[in-house]
Amino acid sequence: MVYHPEFKQWIAENQALFLKDLARIIRIPSKKSVATTEAPFGEANLNVLREALTIADEYGFSTKMVENAVGYAQLGEEEDYIGVVGHLDVVPEGEGWSSPPYELTLRDEKLYARGVLDNKGPIMACLFALKLLQDHEVPLKRTVRIVFGTDEESGSQDMPLYLAKEKAPIFGFTPDCKYPVVYGERGILRVGITTKITADSFTYLGAIVGSQDPSFIPDSLTTVFQGRTFTASGKRSPSNAPELGENSITLLAKQLEEVLTHEDDLKDYLAWIVIHLHQQHQGEGLGLNWSDSDSGTLQISPYRWTKQDDGMCLEISIRYPVTVTEEAVLEQLTKVLPKLSTLNVLRRLPSTVFPKEHWGVQKLVTVYEEVMHEDGQPVTTTGATYARFVPNIVAFGPSFPGQKGIAHNPDEYMDVTDWLKNIEIYMHAILALAND
Repeated sequence: MVYHPEFKQWIAENQALFLKDLARIIRIPSKKSVATTEAPFGEANLNVLREALTIADEYGFSTKMVENAVGYAQLGEEEDYIGVVGHLDVVPEGEGWSSPPYELTLRDEKLYARGVLDNKGPIMACLFALKLLQDHEVPLKRTVRIVFGTDEESGSQDMPLYLAKEKAPIFGFTPDCKYPVVYGERGILRVGITTKITADSFTYLGAIVGSQDPSFIPDSLTTVFQGRTFTASGKRSPSNAPELGENSITLLAKQLEEVLTHEDDLKDYLAWIVIHLHQQHQGEGLGLNWSDSDSGTLQISPYRWTKQDDGMCLEISIRYPVTVTEEAVLEQLTKVLPKLSTLNVLRRLPSTVFPKEHWGVQKLVTVYEEVMHEDGQPVTTTGATYARFVPNIVAFGPSFPGQKGIAHNPDEYMDVTDWLKNIEIYMHAILALAND
């Protein structure tokens, strides 16, 4: 690979334009909402897709909308293409922002906004990278597509719609994870543990109130028990980084268990949560602390706790190493459930592993090492990206080693220098993949 120092100057000359156009995408609150005949993932998600394609049209790319769910900007006419696949949908903004979440705000050399890191900023960085290559007439042998999805945060139901109409890329990447190139993604299970409670004390427990979602560790939950209000205040973090947060589910269970003075099955249930889950993010309390050399240690994240008519339901996300099977996880979990409990699988995503020796992966290794002067050997992730749903792609960027727990939080941010460096990396990556 040839390193191109001139790319930095090209980026600097266009930085103001790129920030202005990124702000156009940020300002649309593209959270999944009620589907309509025209908008399968809600009106806002369709609007942000239209805006991205409008920008791509302004840049001179050919564009296409697929089923009002996915769109792409294309450079080149060949049928086979290199695909760069990102998403324009975001998780809800939540509370606790220092600036409006849907206004791109520059503060202390950081860009703040919902989606600036996950994933509007990075996928637009890829569009900007392709624009610069086009503007400076850098030869590309292969067709390149920047593909914009709108349902990654809610299950990636957009990609089957795209692939039903369009060929898959011959290779490509999604800028929705971390560096270096990610060749493996852990298996993910979301399970619900429903426990019947017969104790008289259960009738005095109110609903569990607070913001709860599979994408993050809840940071504030409240309930009423025996006429008293209990609030557990923790720290929000992405659900694939529970060690960076403090889970209000287990904190609230601990408070309630401590005020129950007599033994009953409600106290036993609360004690089970505390003993087996409180600050035990690697499954050690459940006998699930398994690991392998490629993907590290299994990870546990309780993310939703609700009261039902005759019991409680606790939902947990489990991210397991690539060498572990779903069957083994469920078998062990079943052995340690609370009394009178049933286990239901709510979502399953098997692990995925891409060959590290593949020519495309090795190209991305070289790109990262040449631009960053750091080790670029492939890694694995606890996250879930479009690489699970689109053939022949891997995750590549945008977060650098050591950066974790920023997405899905209030004051989501991206360093300006990191965002510009991403554009540079993606320029080199597109050039290397398109000219192999």
